[in-house]
Amino acid sequence: MKATILLGTLKKTGLSNTETLSEFLAGKMEKEGITTEIVRLVDHAILPGTCSDMGEGDGWPPILEKVLASDIVVFATPIWWDSASSLIQRVIERLDELHDEILEGKPARLEGKCAAIVITGDSDGAQHVIGNLANFFNAVGLLLPPYATLSVLWERQAKDRCPTREELMKKYEEDYGKTADKLIEQLRKHAAP
Repeated sequence: MKATILLGTLKKTGLSNTETLSEFLAGKMEKEGITTEIVRLVDHAILPGTCSDMGEGDGWPPILEKVLASDIVVFATPIWWDSASSLIQRVIERLDELHDEILEGKPARLEGKCAAIVITGDSDGAQHVIGNLANFFNAVGLLLPPYATLSVLWERQAKDRCPTREELMKKYEEDYGKTADKLIEQLRKHAAP
């Protein structure tokens, strides 16, 4: 079983709460036999547009290939102003062509794949983002199983705080380890073999 985590952190360098949470989840997935790759979207030149390939210099096509080759796709995002990061929105826009194919009566290329959502941020924003992403997943054929969200809400993750990676990992394991385990159990149960 293969998983791709699409990491929507906006941080090019330095500690990212969302990246650390994604690494935490990826480590747990690997222990359960799920080969997991984290794709840091900020490191790729994903051009604006709604097609799968926007031409020369577009970094999206190889990422799309990874998504299509995966059994599990995880959208990982911080909350910014009650919304997912702009990079996650860019992914949604770039997957629009797959939705167009469905509208034309073609088979959904993402059907049979499971999705999950990883969020760092405030609670109201998390609920809003989960709702929007769940709606998008439904439109493109991704299955969001029960309990397939992991939202970490901790004041030490605020923009003006500077927790260490070790502090974050300890917090994630102590307070969110069972939630992550349940998420993985659901993905394994529902992902097409």
